[in-house]
Amino acid sequence: MKIRFRYIVYLFLIWFVIHEAVIIIDGLRDEKEPCEFAVILGSKVNEDGTLSNRLQARLDAGLELYNNHIVQKIFVSGGTGKEGFPEGDKMAEYLIQKGVAKEDIVIDNQGITTRKTAENFVQQFPDCKSVIVVSQYFHISRCKLALKQAGVENVYGVHARCFELRDIFSLFREFFAWYVYRI
Repeated sequence: MKIRFRYIVYLFLIWFVIHEAVIIIDGLRDEKEPCEFAVILGSKVNEDGTLSNRLQARLDAGLELYNNHIVQKIFVSGGTGKEGFPEGDKMAEYLIQKGVAKEDIVIDNQGITTRKTAENFVQQFPDCKSVIVVSQYFHISRCKLALKQAGVENVYGVHARCFELRDIFSLFREFFAWYVYRI
């Protein structure tokens, strides 16, 4: 019984390490395929209304896609954090300041989860067949899964160029979150 339990633990650890490696590789491999939309997921807006480093990095990655004509439009999605700022609005403000045409930005302030962002996008653009999702590298795989489950046929990913110590926890969390979304 003891040996069997030890093998189960070893198998789980091997599975965990392999899945984490897949998440990292998928997240760091940018797929800059021409698409109609970049879907940029929100993150923290600071108490003073400025963007957190990781949110600004996500927007900069989406901005690069837009400026290089890889995407035609940008869908920004997030909720309103405890700081009191709707993430979508703050994201749009930043992009407009950087030269993105207002009519090329779609704001979703109800994207309080990854799944909700995917559902909100498909509800507004049911005929969209391909998107590039922009988030932190550890979040890309789950974002792709959520958008595919919502009905987008082709989902590509581009990661934000921002790495933080908290990524270790986030990477650990994504292992379990991916399976919750899968079920």
